[in-house]
Amino acid sequence: MKLRELKELTLEELYDKRKDLYRELVNLRHQAALRKLDNPARINQVRRAIARVLTLIRNME
Repeated sequence: MKLRELKELTLEELYDKRKDLYRELVNLRHQAALRKLDNPARINQVRRAIARVLTLIRNME
């Protein structure tokens, strides 16, 4: 998700997005452990998206 799109979200929506991204990261790590991960670069993409969301949450608080 682009930063521009994230800036349009409310604080509650950012909290929900953060929870969804953490859940996706756990699933990706599980798939990586089982050697069934199709796109290993997706882990880094999700980690960066989490960092973006956390930064926006801190700026809004």
